[in-house]
Formats: sequence, structure tokens, C-alpha cells
Amino acid sequence: MIILKTPDEIARMRRAGALVGRVLEVLRESVRPGVSTGWLDRLAENTIREGSGVPSFKGYRGFPASICASVNDEIIHGIPGGRILVEGDIVSVDVGAIVDGYHGDAAVTLGVGAVAPEAERLMQVTSESLDAGIANARPGRRLGDIGSAVQ
Repeated sequence: MIILKTPDEIARMRRAGALVGRVLEVLRESVRPGVSTGWLDRLAENTIREGSGVPSFKGYRGFPASICASVNDEIIHGIPGGRILVEGDIVSVDVGAIVDGYHGDAAVTLGVGAVAPEAERLMQVTSESLDAGIANARPGRRLGDIGSAVQ
């Protein structure tokens, strides 16, 4: 069953998504060799709270952090901590924030300094796949249309 949202609910959803987008941009600008995933987590939490949001992940089923951070071949939903990023790493960061009762959630994979050509290609292809899915998320389309475009 599809639950239709009111214009006010849609506006609140957009505010949550916009805050998550702002956090991802701050993280994109801050990822570099020498920073820890724990530092990125604190930066993200501060940005969320400054934007009148609450971290979605922190405390959910005991999760201890505001973001998920997975480096290189680590499985998704990694817990940020003392790991220091080094040149050539790729780090996937997942951010969630609650604003006015609605969750925004998005993830991005970022290169740390210069990365291997294979890693660069991976990030490029996945970004293009996301763009294709977004381009197909229009009124009248089915979920399968979006999934097909992503694949």
C-alpha cells in the first residue's frame, strides 16, 4: 500500500534530505590522509545537530556512532573509531539524520587523496548508476524502472 504524503510532510522530508546532503558535502571536503573515521563521525554529528537534526543511527539498536564508515574492503555499516585514513584508501560513509520527525539517509564513497585507477573507476560507475536511477525516478514510473536504470 502506498501512503501519500501531504505537501507539509514532503517539505519535512526534503529538509531531512537536505541536511544529510550538507553533512555529506562537509565530509567530502574533510576526507584526507591523516584523519580518523572517529573524527569524521564527530564532525558529522556536530553538523547534524547544528542543522537542528538528530543522528538517526546513534543509539539505534546500540549502534555507537552517528555515521557508518567502511574503509576499503570492509563490509558496510562499519563503526567509526581510531582508524586513520591513508593516501589511496576509499571510504564509504553512510549518514542518517532526523529532522521534524522524518529521516534523511544517504551514502557516498570517497577517495582519500590519489586512489588506484580501479577504485576511481568503481566510484565513477556507481555514481553514474545512481544518476541513472535518479533520472528515472519520475511520476508514473515503477520501482522496477529505477532498478533497471541503475543496473
